[in-house]
Amino acid sequence: MSGPLVGVKVIDFTRVLAGPHFTKILRDLGANVIKIEDPRGGDISRFGSPKTGKFSHYFAQQNSGKTCISIDLNNKKGREIIAELLRDADVLAENFRPGTLKPFGFDYESVKRINPSIIYVSISGYGQTGPLKNRAAFAPTVAAETGVAHARFKHNGISTNDFENMISDFSHPDVYTGIEGAVACLSALYSREVNGKGQHIDVAMAATMLAVHEKAHAELAGLDDSKQGEPFMLTAPQSRFIGIPSGQVVVIAANPTWTPALKRYARMMRRWDLVTDKRYKTPELRRENFKTLMQEIINWAATFRTVSDLEAQIRESGLALGELKTMKTFAESEWGKHWGAMRDLDDGEGGKIKVPGLPWKFSETNCEPGEKLALRGMDNRTVLRKLGYSEAEINNLYKEGAISEDS
Repeated sequence: MSGPLVGVKVIDFTRVLAGPHFTKILRDLGANVIKIEDPRGGDISRFGSPKTGKFSHYFAQQNSGKTCISIDLNNKKGREIIAELLRDADVLAENFRPGTLKPFGFDYESVKRINPSIIYVSISGYGQTGPLKNRAAFAPTVAAETGVAHARFKHNGISTNDFENMISDFSHPDVYTGIEGAVACLSALYSREVNGKGQHIDVAMAATMLAVHEKAHAELAGLDDSKQGEPFMLTAPQSRFIGIPSGQVVVIAANPTWTPALKRYARMMRRWDLVTDKRYKTPELRRENFKTLMQEIINWAATFRTVSDLEAQIRESGLALGELKTMKTFAESEWGKHWGAMRDLDDGEGGKIKVPGLPWKFSETNCEPGEKLALRGMDNRTVLRKLGYSEAEINNLYKEGAISEDS
C-alpha cells in the first residue's frame, strides 16, 4: 500500500454509496480502511447486480482494497473488539441515522473517551441535529426536497406534472456527499496535526446539494432565467447535442442564447449576420426563435464530414467540442489507456470486474488503488491476530456469534 495517507487507520461503519465512496477516497490515498459489517447480510450493496463470481460490481467499485470484518454489535465481545480497534484509529466513518450507534457505545462522545484524537465523520441526509435529523434519505428524495430535481426539470423544459418524464437522476447526491466528507476529513486530519485535537464532522447530503449546485445563487433568490434575460449559468450547461453526416453526435460547449456565445458562434461559422439578425438581437428573441437558430448551426455543422474537421474550426473560436461516447469506448481510447482510466479487479475465481482508475496523479507520492476484494468477514482472523487474539480465542468468538463471515 502507498499514498499520502499511508499510516492512517479508518474504522468504516458505512454502507451503500455516500459513506463507502468517502472511505474509498481515503483508501485510494493510502489509508488502511477496516470495513465493519453486520453479520445479518452485511453491506446491502453486496447484493447489487451484475455479479461476477460472489461479488457485486456495485460493491466492488466502492470497496475494493478495504479490510472487511463482520462483527455483531449486539454481542459484548464484538463491541470490545471494536473498542480495541478504535484506540489507535485516526478516523471513524458512519452513515446511519443520527443516534444509531449510541446504544452500542460508539457515538462521538463515547468514542472520544476511548480515543480523544479521533476524527469522527457522520454522513446523513439532513444532519445530526434539527427538525429533519431522523428523516430517511436517499439520493432521489434529497434531490427532490432540496430543489435540485426541480431545477433540473425546469432546465430541461420538463413540466412538474409531466410524470412520464420526471425521472430521478443518478445518485449524485451520494457521491458529492462522499467527496465533501473526504474534504472535511482531510482538513480535520491536518488541523489535528496543528492542534492535536480530534473532532466530530457532521456532513449533510441536503446541505451538500445546495453547496455544489452551480445555479443555487439564482434558485435561492427565486430568480428565473427561462424566459427573459441572459442565462444565469454562463453557457456550457445549456449546450445542445447535434448530429453530423458521419453519424457521430457532438456537443459544442456554448448556448447561443447567451450573447457572448452567439458572437463566438458567428465567428466560428463565418456568419456575422447572426449577430445583426432581428430574430436574434436579444436573449428573449433568441429563446423565441431558438429552433430556427439551432437549425442554422446544425446546417453549418452538417458541412463537416468528421468530428476532427469540425473541431478544428470550433477551436479557432475558443470553444470546445465533445463527441458523445459510451464510458467503455472512452476508457478504452488512447487517452484512457494513457491515464489508466479503467482497471480489472480479480474476483478470486478467475473472473474480472472492471472499475474506474484513480482520478488524480501525484508527482511525488505514488497511489495504488485497492485491488483486493473481500467477502463479508473474510479478514476477521487477520485483524484479530494483529490485536493479539489467539486462534482458540478467535474460534470461540465465532462460536459465540461475536464475529461471522461468508464463504
